[in-house]
Amino acid sequence: MSKLFFPIKIRSIEIKNRIAVSPMCQYSSINGVPTDWHFVHLGSRAVGGAGLIFTEATAVSPEGRISPDDAGIWNDQQLNAYKKITAFIKGQKSVPGIQLAHAGRKASTYSPWKGTGEVKIENGGWQTLAPSSIPFADNFPNPKEMDEDDIKLVIDQFNESAKRSIEAGFEVIELHFAHGYLVHEFLSPISNNRKDSYGGTLENRCRFAIDLATSTRKVIPSGTPLFVRISATDWVEGGWDIEQSVQLAKWLKDVGVDLIDCSSGGNIPNAKIPVAPGYQISFAEKIKKEANILTGGVGLITTAEQAEEIIKSEKADIVLLAREMLRDSYFALHAAKKLNVDLDNFPKQYLRAK
Repeated sequence: MSKLFFPIKIRSIEIKNRIAVSPMCQYSSINGVPTDWHFVHLGSRAVGGAGLIFTEATAVSPEGRISPDDAGIWNDQQLNAYKKITAFIKGQKSVPGIQLAHAGRKASTYSPWKGTGEVKIENGGWQTLAPSSIPFADNFPNPKEMDEDDIKLVIDQFNESAKRSIEAGFEVIELHFAHGYLVHEFLSPISNNRKDSYGGTLENRCRFAIDLATSTRKVIPSGTPLFVRISATDWVEGGWDIEQSVQLAKWLKDVGVDLIDCSSGGNIPNAKIPVAPGYQISFAEKIKKEANILTGGVGLITTAEQAEEIIKSEKADIVLLAREMLRDSYFALHAAKKLNVDLDNFPKQYLRAK
């Protein structure tokens, strides 16, 4: 039997297979509200058979958006717009998940097809926040160094967004601690030069992440899985690395996190990343074994056979696909055919094409 199509139960939620749609920014929201584009984009991947469907990085505040076109869930208009999407995903026997995010010093920037670098305040941008007043790059905003009131406010914003996410119908919550955004900025000594209890030692640099995960766990139902996406390495000497990631994973498990979604990079411009098929899977494997926690593998996973091998060899517990899902929204249905799996939940409207 295919391991890729074997269900996995995390807390009270059963996911029908190990294939997840990775969070992917669409830059197509209006004032943070998801649109018909999101309904079709996410809904088609559910029709296509993926077990878990994640939204894009969804901002917990207006200032937490990467761009002015990003989705958010800081108000009830956004919450209500998501209800239609989550209901449709559930109707396909898939699980809707949301990734809650704050972009930190990488906020207030242009959508890829509109420009590069900073969106100035006079053009609709805003003051960005970070652990230290260090810009990501020369053409990025100069962030305000957060004080303890700012830190408390952001944690509260994550908590309120998590509660809204449950009301909107999401069944998995993922916290975005990766890709050079706010929480990753606290974790990495490259972007955090604070001298207080949130900087310096590994324990101090992880404090914001642990506090945030702890509080989120408390405000969502006990049966709701809590994931955390991390960048397992900065890919530069002296930065965040896999050994620190293992320790963070252990601490996160202790406060109720169920799965570590293992990505990498994003905190340094032009880092030399050895991109190749499955290039991040070793991180998921190491964290799974050494922290004794469920992991997700991501990064140039493009074939059914590759995904099956990752799950079968217990390198990760789920696989998250991004670009390949953009190319083929029916990846899971095609993978089932390649792996000789006869799905009993094939979309009935499409049975004539099975």
